Amino acid sequence: MPELINKTQSNLNIKNIKLLIKQYKSPFWVYDANIIYNKIQLLRQFDIIRFAQKACSNIHILNLMKKNNLKVDAVSLGEIERAIISGFQKNSNDIIFTADLFDIETLSKIVKYNIPVNIGSLDMLKQLGEISPGHNIWLRINPKFGYGHSKKTNTGGENSKHGIWEPKFAIPIIKKYKLKLIGLHMHIGSGVNYNHLKKVCHSMVENAIQINEKIDFISAGGGLPIPYKFNEKPIDIKKYFNLWDEARKKISNFLKKPITLEIEPGRFLVAESGILISQARAIKKVGNKNFVLIDAGFNDLMRPTMYGSYHHISVINNNKQSNKLIDTVVGGPLCESGDIFTQKEGGDIKTRKLPNIEIGDYLIFHDTGAYGASMSSNYNTRPLIPEILIENNIFKIIRRRQTIQELLNLEKITKY
Repeated sequence: MPELINKTQSNLNIKNIKLLIKQYKSPFWVYDANIIYNKIQLLRQFDIIRFAQKACSNIHILNLMKKNNLKVDAVSLGEIERAIISGFQKNSNDIIFTADLFDIETLSKIVKYNIPVNIGSLDMLKQLGEISPGHNIWLRINPKFGYGHSKKTNTGGENSKHGIWEPKFAIPIIKKYKLKLIGLHMHIGSGVNYNHLKKVCHSMVENAIQINEKIDFISAGGGLPIPYKFNEKPIDIKKYFNLWDEARKKISNFLKKPITLEIEPGRFLVAESGILISQARAIKKVGNKNFVLIDAGFNDLMRPTMYGSYHHISVINNNKQSNKLIDTVVGGPLCESGDIFTQKEGGDIKTRKLPNIEIGDYLIFHDTGAYGASMSSNYNTRPLIPEILIENNIFKIIRRRQTIQELLNLEKITKY
């Protein structure tokens, strides 16, 4: 068996994984709190670190962020309530709601809780202004270009639904309802290309000058990448900060007032902290291909099917060690042809060189702390799987396994 590879020194080692396998039935998620702490420290030069909780929204992870003085971004009413129960405060800058639309219930709660809104459409300005004049708002600006590791993660340009295309049209609405514009936000997608980043920073400066309102904040958005593959280099945080700090200084000089620089990471803080532990349950030959089928499906880990995303896979063999590597396709249990973990974007099946795997062996998917559990579903009526946090050398269940009965109970309608 090749050595279980960890790109970051952590508690996610063979010894702990074997202990977890003995204690808990697969599949399940595991997070290492120490990795999250270390990633937070890398961003301390920013004035505010605001965690994009959609990446990993477990309330125990949110509470960990709160204890480390982070703020939080919410993109739904559910995420607002998660943030509040985790210790983030209403009537403050702790929580910002980011969206391109309001539903009626969410709008009502935002006004009740007095939560600042990162506005993504002109209609939102009108709807908020009509019932909450004077509300604190940000403008999320579409810079008219985008960038992402996948077309589905590109959040700028004319093919993106996100942000306001012509922010100059927002100003009359803001003034009409006496909304208080406190910040500008710009995010073009996941993954960093420094040439694109320079363009984003330049666009932020241009828009701040054109809008010419006495804002207090600018946000660099999120999208900071992590090295999913071993030949990928980590992002240069200092270079990233310096580009945004230069933009902040230009805006500050123009407006003749201090500007607070926020960053809104999700993946960067949590991806490398997490693994998915699964077990091989069937081995089969299909033509010339060797398929290993495991007890986790794309209802658990969606990224490979949705984006063609790569996750390193390690193998823990129960009965033997083998140095021989075999071209292997790894699939899940779902009644769905797309339930394959070794595929490219577009669905082309890829093989992965893995040791000879037998039924009962364990496959470990690395770097699944972001958009792993938070994107899980109940497809094929499969219950959500447990989440376990390792903190201070203690294993703690932070979400128990959902039961089938709990799923069925939602559909038991009481007759009136």
